[in-house]
Amino acid sequence: MKFKTKISETKDGKHLVRGHDLIDLIKTRTFVEVIFLLLRGVLPNEKEKVLFDVMLVASVENGIEAPSVYVPRIVAASGNNAHVALAAGMLSIGEKHGGAAEEAAQFFKDHEDEKAVDIIEEHRNDIIPGFGHKIYKEEDPRAKALYEKAKELDFSCRYFDLAYQIGKELASKKGKELPLNIDGAIACIMLELGFDVKLGKSLFLISRIVGMSAHVLEEMNQNNSYYRLEEGDVTYEK
Repeated sequence: MKFKTKISETKDGKHLVRGHDLIDLIKTRTFVEVIFLLLRGVLPNEKEKVLFDVMLVASVENGIEAPSVYVPRIVAASGNNAHVALAAGMLSIGEKHGGAAEEAAQFFKDHEDEKAVDIIEEHRNDIIPGFGHKIYKEEDPRAKALYEKAKELDFSCRYFDLAYQIGKELASKKGKELPLNIDGAIACIMLELGFDVKLGKSLFLISRIVGMSAHVLEEMNQNNSYYRLEEGDVTYEK
């Protein structure tokens, strides 16, 4: 069995990560910088580090209502170990939860040289990823905060500009606001920082697993019995 990798190697007793001595990374770099190094292949500059950091903060926690939070709590309360509960939470991530940033990043990348009006016309019967939210009807404050941070750090914000133009066209066509949401904003930052769009779900999980861990620990310390749906929560259909 043989593998090929550019990620790491052990040479002359040293473990190298993308060519960097792990001991040097331990002494001089942050966790965020090393994540960037592993996934992008290079260390970030200072402004890239800051923007990447705030992007990860944005997805860390979103309440028990989210499947990636209540699923691991249910599994933990059923008597499983923490790593089993976390694995269940990771498996709850899919195209409809946690996967929209990846889809939106691909969409923005595919249409980066087009005008918003043409994009909307081309996709007039499609659901465009990265827009709309059940709670935030006018504006997603998390998306706004990420956009403002990107501007503050003097990034080009070309994908944010495209996304906001698409949002305006969507509102005009639909007759209601469909604001850029957190997934769309993360997609813009992923592209701005040069990440492969296939990392969308992975980046979400790197962040969300921290929130999951806190919820699983709380659930285990509460020593709750397993959860069961109430009879009234189920509708039987004939």
